[in-house]
Amino acid sequence: MKNTLFVENIRISLDSVRTHLLRTILTILIIAFGIMALVGILTATDSIKYYLTQNFTMMGSNTFTIRNRTLQVHIGNQSNKQKIYESITYRQALDFKEKFEFPSYSAVYYFASNLATVKYESNKTNPNVRVLGTDENYIITSGDEIDKGRNFTQNEVYYGSSSCIIGSEVVKNLFKNNENPIGKIISIGPGKYVIVGVLKEKGSSMGFSGDRSCYIPLNNCRMYFSRPNISYSINIMARKTELLDAAIGEATGLFRTIREDPIGTENTFEVTKSDNIAKMLIDNIKYVTLAATFIGLITLLGAAIGLMNIMLVSVTERTREIGIRKAMGATKRVIRNQFLVESIVIGQLGGALGIVLGILIGNILSLLIGSAFIVPWVWIITGVILCFGVALISGIIPAQKAANLDPIESLRYE
Repeated sequence: MKNTLFVENIRISLDSVRTHLLRTILTILIIAFGIMALVGILTATDSIKYYLTQNFTMMGSNTFTIRNRTLQVHIGNQSNKQKIYESITYRQALDFKEKFEFPSYSAVYYFASNLATVKYESNKTNPNVRVLGTDENYIITSGDEIDKGRNFTQNEVYYGSSSCIIGSEVVKNLFKNNENPIGKIISIGPGKYVIVGVLKEKGSSMGFSGDRSCYIPLNNCRMYFSRPNISYSINIMARKTELLDAAIGEATGLFRTIREDPIGTENTFEVTKSDNIAKMLIDNIKYVTLAATFIGLITLLGAAIGLMNIMLVSVTERTREIGIRKAMGATKRVIRNQFLVESIVIGQLGGALGIVLGILIGNILSLLIGSAFIVPWVWIITGVILCFGVALISGIIPAQKAANLDPIESLRYE
């Protein structure tokens, strides 16, 4: 009996929706706009978070870097205060690599230039190629992969061989006839190098392309790209992800000894995990999330007022119908439930439309920045619950008003 009554209430609600179609559509659109704003912006935020996490953890979740300065991130007019310590010397970096016995890979490197021009015969790149002096472990710890050729050998690094590994974008700029670049001699800055390897394409991220890079042996780089006060960086990759924290602890202790940091003082170097930048950027996005939630809730408040108004008008217009139903034996509870169900049906229709539109709008941004398609299940469930709550709150007063109407007065209405 209860199920039959519930189904009948839904049928009456849908009939009422069809009868007052324009008014109902406008109410549904108001609710949909609120949910769309909420789900859309939060879906876009989740897409950005996913994108940042994917792009700033390319080195791997078990990798960290020791350098002489903290990260500096600019967002709008704001930036975190950067600390710069004394340069990490070549000797200190090598001492660490030799003495660090934790099950891991260690790589010493430094940035030689971000404005190098690379030439091959009559072809040359723009002066925007990144040149790094690296050792034989850098490829392993950086998350790069060799597509063609091979990595550096220990002898090439030690003797400063004139060999190089280049990125895929450099290959496209220099070898336009699909020639095999392995074994070819190119000019990088003042020196000539034999190509021994080509990096697998990674694509661009945040305006930076890792494919526009050239790696040369560390000791060769020190000869041709030397400058005063070079600070070297050290990449460390733990053999297992669960050993990362232990590796950081041991590496920090060892490097404090090498740097002769007194006990009780802070480190004179920075240890940066591969996902630190992503976490810093995501931390700033929380304000966008709060603003989006506030906008969505304000819009939903307007939708609740609109829905309550339409339900009150509906009660007034259907006073005679309510009187007939009461005369035929309908109780206050049945009348109240009828109008509550009608309010909930309108709310859920608006919510469903808003959720679909919100997911589509959020994923348009995801598509533009190259992130994955996001289905925000948490926000979908939240949207459904919010719509149910809005409909319940908006419908309770009109439903109660309808339930309390006097049947005699209702039949005499109009």
